[in-house]
Amino acid sequence: MDSPTSPAGHSGLDPHAGEPATWPELGVDIESLVTEDDEPVDVLSQKQQRLLTEPLYSSWTGPGGGRPFLASANVGVFPEPRNPAIVPDMFLSLDVRSRAHLWETRHRSYFVWEFGKPPDLVVEIVSNPKGDEVEEKRRRYAGMGVRYYVIYDPWHVVMRDDVRAYCLTGGHYERQAALRFPELGLGLAQWEGEFENDRGSWLRWTDEHGVLIPTGKEKAVQAQQERVRAEQARQQAEQHRVRAQQERRRAERLVALLRRTGYDPKQG
Repeated sequence: MDSPTSPAGHSGLDPHAGEPATWPELGVDIESLVTEDDEPVDVLSQKQQRLLTEPLYSSWTGPGGGRPFLASANVGVFPEPRNPAIVPDMFLSLDVRSRAHLWETRHRSYFVWEFGKPPDLVVEIVSNPKGDEVEEKRRRYAGMGVRYYVIYDPWHVVMRDDVRAYCLTGGHYERQAALRFPELGLGLAQWEGEFENDRGSWLRWTDEHGVLIPTGKEKAVQAQQERVRAEQARQQAEQHRVRAQQERRRAERLVALLRRTGYDPKQG
């Protein structure tokens, strides 16, 4: 779905700080590039976009080895300086960082030649037939070299399936049987539940073992539940200790009473 851009991601060092907003060697004036298309996004789609970006920053440990990543929604991706941008609903790119000073034009979009690689995965959410996600966008992402392409069509606007995942093989996309992306250490799953006070069916990330990656709110709730369970376990242990101490004292008092009668329990 074509949508307006809004920079997202986490900040990192900017190797291009202080450079003019041009690429003279490419003959490109950044200020002349159109990085926002001002197309509105429907409410459910923008919620789904957040659900595909926020948990990665809140709870995902990344692909391992301390490798950075950039996850963004509605950000223009420019494969070449003179080609128009394509605006994925969501994309994930490993081993890159977003630039500092995100308000500057040269940092508002994902310029492939600047980051040195295309995104590793793109998700398109279908809400109307105008986006041509099945044919045109699939062709463009393949030409760009995006490893994985996912189409999510929960309303069955352009396809019968809710979700389709493709892997780039020999320059063309081949459909995958499972929503698993081994090189990324991630998977996708359809999930029934409540997100931001709206209950429904959502597309969500899982880790490499198929376990849902929680949102920041879910992670906080889980942490609180763990604290409650830990406190309950501590209280139960304390109760057991007190009861054991009481039993020991009762046994000692009984032995003392028996000894007063001239009977020593230890001697029988």
